[in-house]
Amino acid sequence: MNKVYTPKQLSLLRLWQQNKLRRINLLEGSVRSGKTWISLVLWAFWVATMPKDGNYLMVAKTLTSLRRNCLDLLQELVGAKHFTYSLSKKEGRLFGRLIYLEGVNDARAESKIRGMTLQGAYCDELTLFTEDFFSMLLSRLSCPGAKLIATTNPDSPMHWLKAKYMDRADQLDMMSMPFLIDDNTFLDPEYVANLKNEYQSTVYYDRFILGLWVVAEGRVYPMFTDSPDRFILRGATAGMDGQFYVSIDYGTVNPTAMQLWCVRGKESVLVNESYFDSRKEGHQKTDEEHYAALEELTRGYYIRRVVVDPSAASFIETIRRHGRFAVWEADNAVLDGIRVTATLLNAGMLKVHESCKDTIREFGLYRWDEKKNSDTVLKDNDHAMDALRYFCYTVLAREFRWTDWRR
Repeated sequence: MNKVYTPKQLSLLRLWQQNKLRRINLLEGSVRSGKTWISLVLWAFWVATMPKDGNYLMVAKTLTSLRRNCLDLLQELVGAKHFTYSLSKKEGRLFGRLIYLEGVNDARAESKIRGMTLQGAYCDELTLFTEDFFSMLLSRLSCPGAKLIATTNPDSPMHWLKAKYMDRADQLDMMSMPFLIDDNTFLDPEYVANLKNEYQSTVYYDRFILGLWVVAEGRVYPMFTDSPDRFILRGATAGMDGQFYVSIDYGTVNPTAMQLWCVRGKESVLVNESYFDSRKEGHQKTDEEHYAALEELTRGYYIRRVVVDPSAASFIETIRRHGRFAVWEADNAVLDGIRVTATLLNAGMLKVHESCKDTIREFGLYRWDEKKNSDTVLKDNDHAMDALRYFCYTVLAREFRWTDWRR
């Protein structure tokens, strides 16, 4: 058994064997600590001993993330003979028990679980849930011996999960077990060292490596301004070879930031930018005028994709009407996008040419809003930063798969 489980994982399984699990069982801590893997092992073992006529639920932020993070891994762990699922039906069968599948982002999810009577529930990345959904879920766990098994990475110490549940665990029937990356004795030490370096100098290092519930404060990308020579490319860019993309954060009253990117191997270079601030210039541009600026920025380059702020519907339509560029609506997931961007910066995969003055300027000004209880960035000096995030999260993470979701 010790060759299969880490000591921390084994201690969790012993709690189950000794019938010491609680009503709420939370595995929290750093990425790649082995908590998701062992949580699914625990879930499978526990469900197999529960009534066959009971109702069980597995839930994540979306059904897609549930499948990616949990369902396929669970099937690999117990075999397709013991676990099958259908996302279209939102159901599975684990050791003959009916498992309902839900995504918290589904507007109807809370109403669907409202009428359930549950024997057990499994939650992936609990900090991404709404408090209302979680409260409703707990009220549905009304069968004798019902249990919830959940995983999460740390967030703000003011997050509802920390403030209202974890900090009151001794008053509730709740166990919170921390898992750290160094607890995972099966990981290659070089991989662990690289992962720590990739998160260095960000709030994500404290949360996803040290497993701390800390406030996001200060600069969002401190590594850039702390070591500018590591990220700023000097000299001519003429003749640079690679695949070219444009990312755009569009504004009418607010600035419009356009960035021309070259992807070459495992490095992306911001070659040039166009930045128009209507307040500073004293007039606004039409969509056609912004399109003319896009053509000027890309003159002489073959552009694979133009990635645009998804709220800029009229400008996206203008680009499509001209028929020259293939357009993607950017994925505007702010916090995930920032995390990906910070990881790529720390990994040395992003460079900015010295001519891109507005992007370089915003790197030094882009900050977390320390007055908010949740992770929020200040909506100032963020237009080039938004365009940067669109490129990293929509192009590099999606098309080139430069990041993996380290659980």
